[in-house]
Amino acid sequence: MNATVITIGDEILIGQIVDTNSVSIAKRLNAAGIVVREKRSIGDDRAQIAESVERALRETQLVILTGGLGPTKDDITKKTLAELFRSPMRRDERVADHVARMLAERGIAFNDLNRAQAEVPACCTVLFNAHGTAPGMWFERDGRVLVSLPGVPFEMEHLMQDEVMPRLRARFALRQIVHRTLITAGLAESMLAERIAAWESALPGYLKLAYLPNPGAVRLRLSAYEVDGASVAQEIEQRFEALRRLIPEYVVGFETASVQELVHRTLVERGRTLAVAESCTGGTIAARFTAMPGASAYFRCGVVAYSNEAKRDLLGVDAEALARYGAVSEQVARQMAEGVRRVAGADYAVATTGIAGPAGGSPEKPVGTVWIAMATPSGTTAVVKRCGTDRGQIVDRASAFAIGLLRDRLDAE
Repeated sequence: MNATVITIGDEILIGQIVDTNSVSIAKRLNAAGIVVREKRSIGDDRAQIAESVERALRETQLVILTGGLGPTKDDITKKTLAELFRSPMRRDERVADHVARMLAERGIAFNDLNRAQAEVPACCTVLFNAHGTAPGMWFERDGRVLVSLPGVPFEMEHLMQDEVMPRLRARFALRQIVHRTLITAGLAESMLAERIAAWESALPGYLKLAYLPNPGAVRLRLSAYEVDGASVAQEIEQRFEALRRLIPEYVVGFETASVQELVHRTLVERGRTLAVAESCTGGTIAARFTAMPGASAYFRCGVVAYSNEAKRDLLGVDAEALARYGAVSEQVARQMAEGVRRVAGADYAVATTGIAGPAGGSPEKPVGTVWIAMATPSGTTAVVKRCGTDRGQIVDRASAFAIGLLRDRLDAE
């Protein structure tokens, strides 16, 4: 079964708000075995709404709209749908009583605009909105369903959960969609694809593989659509188990697993401690660890030594090294890691120093150059990485590289 999700509102198109509704709706539909064929965002325009709805109803069995159901003149979705379905309006007394009671509790006058919330197309089934004043609406035509929901996210969420999904399951015989995602780290997307080419070629035709790269990791998602869920889930697990045997050193885990979670678990299990000294990453590495419950068992401290003075005074970096080699250098990175390890009394320490841009680069040290050092009981090592050209990208990549190097060192010991 296929679906189209349409979000309505000029505020989405001009970037004033982020469309989270379509993401939430797609997740719910997908979990129920409904394939979202298209997601669209359109403005508060009668012709555009009508054209989009008509096209979606021709191409998919289910259309879900959000937005444009408020009490003001720019909220035109309900009237447009009434015209589209050639339906007169009627007053829904349950909605009217609910709106009046809700506004009275808030001390808001029950005026004509609010009264109009109870007016709905006569041909629709009203989806009662216990959390707002705009009801949802369920329309059917030629075996196809259109659902119109409020644009307020928490109101939409409740209606999807309490009204829409139960009705869809009762109305249609839904088959399952199965997704499983394996997280890898340490191989770039192209290198990973080359390494697992034979495994990928051996996948059955109904399993679709997607590569989803992000800083420091590549996610591999296997998907099967409208299938027998139990047997396909078992097949996917077997395929991923074969992949784990093929690249064991690069597998992090499944779904939302991360490299920092592996490091977190290893440090806790071994009773070892960690400190970090950051310059260009600005505390990002420390934040990734301390965001996890239980980090206090091993995380000693994080120092953001952004200036040369801070590197010297807080971490004991030699002034001569700063003057001779510059802050972005192997020598300074090593001394930062050793300094924070010493100050914190930690077993392991990671340090970063680099040029995040957009200014500050040179031919010898272009923007994106980051030195990463690691001080451990067995010694100190440092590597240089080229982390891109965008400031945010550089910070993300450098942080991911640093955590990945720590994981590799822990695995080697």
